[in-house]
Amino acid sequence: MQNKACVAVGISGGIDSAMTAYLLQESGYRVIGITMRTYDENIEMDKTLKSGCFGPAQKENILSASLLCRKLGIEHYIIPLQEEFRHKVIDYFCETYIKGKTPNPCLVCNAYIKFALLPEKAHSLGLEFDYFATGHYAKIGFNNTLKRYQIRKAKDANKDQSYFLAFLSQEQLAQTLFPLGDYTKQEIKKMAIEKGFTELVERKESQDFLQSSDLEVLFKPEDFNPGEIIDIQGKVIGKHNGIINYTIGQRRNLGISGMPEPYYVLQIDAENNRIVLGPKEYLFKKKCSATDMNWVSLPAPENKFRAKAKIRFLHTPAECVVTPINDRKIDVIFDEPQLSITPGQGLVLYAEDLLLGGGFIE
Repeated sequence: MQNKACVAVGISGGIDSAMTAYLLQESGYRVIGITMRTYDENIEMDKTLKSGCFGPAQKENILSASLLCRKLGIEHYIIPLQEEFRHKVIDYFCETYIKGKTPNPCLVCNAYIKFALLPEKAHSLGLEFDYFATGHYAKIGFNNTLKRYQIRKAKDANKDQSYFLAFLSQEQLAQTLFPLGDYTKQEIKKMAIEKGFTELVERKESQDFLQSSDLEVLFKPEDFNPGEIIDIQGKVIGKHNGIINYTIGQRRNLGISGMPEPYYVLQIDAENNRIVLGPKEYLFKKKCSATDMNWVSLPAPENKFRAKAKIRFLHTPAECVVTPINDRKIDVIFDEPQLSITPGQGLVLYAEDLLLGGGFIE
């Protein structure tokens, strides 16, 4: 007997969400497609060849999502979330840069928009469904001993996206499905070709937040406050046009020349509106703290423990000792110094393939 529960699939118009819907149909679920509209037409952003999830090309992406749902034979609904996205994601993005930190909008979008307001607003508009699913490469399980939903890495280590899910709540995980967690990307591509979705295999995937290379479109003119660039001795070696143009570890477009060796951004001093530059060796550090911790697969620990930590999405998880300060803050000491530990980025803890929790680097 087929399972007649209904699943709302977040349809982007790409191969992963398409095959998510297909796999759920094959499993006997009734499937509908929902796509969030987040781009604010009042933000003037030039169309570029750069792919991204936020920008004027969203109109074409929504059309692709609609055509895809028609091909799958499922209903498709557009969920307007421009105002909510502006307040929760864009404002966070800008405020984090202004504070001298580097934001990770995907972590915030997933926790507050994609897995929260998107299904909530869909329900409020009269859509009825039992689960929400996306094309993320990750796995969800339930631990009967801990009575908690847990996130694990996907089968495809090169495509695993569990990092971006570190701020999901137990309530969200209880209603979420990730059908692609047990597949590799190549298996999904092969499936798409076999089922007549060849055009999706060649479709360019969105890899960035903004479709524009120019961050200035999101900021106010007064956010670009000129200041000094100094070296590690405090000597002024240049001028900058706003700290929002810099991130830890940056080497290019620093606005300086004539240095004895390549210089990198070592620190962004928002309080004094300064950028500190220096040689690469100063970028390696063994310690950091993380706040706003969200404990996913286990209750908030009380005692120090060993784990592996990712300090950004493309970082290889590194061995470390974690010391809980309270339920929402931890100190981390790595076994080996790590390059460019960046305030504002997400620090996500793992025990093998189990995602323990995540927070924001202080």
